[in-house]
Amino acid sequence: MSIELYALDGCPYCEKVHDALQENDIDYETHWTEAMHSERDEVKRVSGQRGVPVLVDTDHGVTMSESENILRYIEKTLA
Repeated sequence: MSIELYALDGCPYCEKVHDALQENDIDYETHWTEAMHSERDEVKRVSGQRGVPVLVDTDHGVTMSESENILRYIEKTLA
């Protein structure tokens, strides 16, 4: 399984996603982003927008943003 999470240090929405991944014992790689939206080129390239968190599941061909959507996806698909 190949899960990547684009996150910002100190972001409460990102922390919720980190916690859910860890609680469900899901292996993932974190890509820490820049605080300035204008400097989040990698996030934009991956997801088409600059907000975080962004979850990428390469096994299922899924890229998603919005923490609540990501949490539902973790619960229904990855857990």
